[in-house]
Amino acid sequence: MTINFQYDDVKASARLEELTTKKLNKIEDKYDFIIRADVFFRKEKTSTPETGLICNIRLSAPGPRLFAESNRSKFEIAITDSVDDIERQLEKRKSKMKTY
Repeated sequence: MTINFQYDDVKASARLEELTTKKLNKIEDKYDFIIRADVFFRKEKTSTPETGLICNIRLSAPGPRLFAESNRSKFEIAITDSVDDIERQLEKRKSKMKTY
């Protein structure tokens, strides 16, 4: 699986990339049919301090693309929420896949 990172209004961070890569590699170990992951980090101006840092993850796998977005106060929390959402979607997709 290849992982592409994009930053919008955020400075590139090796720490965020390392954390995201570690979490996505754990998922890839469970679901070997994942082809590619696109991870987007961006900042948004909000009225509450609990939101504003957004992590989007888009996975390419057989079938329609999977997408998860999380808007939190820290990128680490947003990454964890997005990865958890992606994992739920992958479980659902795997249960629907037919083996021949």
